[in-house]
Amino acid sequence: MTSPTSLHSSMKPTRLLVALVALVLCTPSHVTVKAGDPQPLRYVPNEAFGYGERLDYKVGYKFVTAGVAAFQVGKEPVYVDGRKCYEIRYKVRDKYRTLVDVDGIFPWKFEQQIREGGFSKDFTATFDQVKNSAITTEGTFPVPPYIHDIVSAFYYIRTHDLSKLKKGDAILLQNFFDRETHELKVLVHGRQQIEVEAGVFNTIVVEPIIKSGGLFKSEGRILIWLSDDERKIPVKVSSKILIGSIDAELKSYRGLRGPLPSRVRDAD
Repeated sequence: MTSPTSLHSSMKPTRLLVALVALVLCTPSHVTVKAGDPQPLRYVPNEAFGYGERLDYKVGYKFVTAGVAAFQVGKEPVYVDGRKCYEIRYKVRDKYRTLVDVDGIFPWKFEQQIREGGFSKDFTATFDQVKNSAITTEGTFPVPPYIHDIVSAFYYIRTHDLSKLKKGDAILLQNFFDRETHELKVLVHGRQQIEVEAGVFNTIVVEPIIKSGGLFKSEGRILIWLSDDERKIPVKVSSKILIGSIDAELKSYRGLRGPLPSRVRDAD
């Protein structure tokens, strides 16, 4: 997701994979209770990902490879107040780290370091998922139940059954960043078979619709191809801009929780 800093319009597309957060806000079918909490915390069944998963991407503009990016889940659990968490890192030129509850697939802490050209920004949020608040260096802010950060939401959507979605369906997500809760809407465009370096995949194509003033305000469309199986890994992300597109394509993966039946063959 890295792109030439000389392109003003490429700054936000360099975070294309992170735009995967624009996917879903669902009511869970099961909950579990944390001892001493005034309210139950949800339980979300997860067969999509687990410890040690790593997804690597190459990012390019037209025929030029501009950089690489990676999503990685730590090999061992991290604990927050006695609750087991996945430590998830996303790295490109920017760095993201989130601690996601293993049972409920919601974040307890989010860290971000942006380094693009002459611009830099550090941001940290600690989420109280019982009292529904986000604590940052700028204050404490009310948030909806099970609010997400821009990385945890991507992993949350992967736990859900997308096989029932059809063209024209719309899904909503809410995530917190920079003092505000942002609403994101995703349109489902249907299914498509695509080829990337990692192979040929059957995918579900979705498009995040970003509201004006939100975190992912973009000069063009963002399309995302998710593997059409239980893993729901992002196979490709494309940002359509005035002079073409910037694409992030899956080049390798390891540590998957299970098989990847959407992969039909090797790339030609």
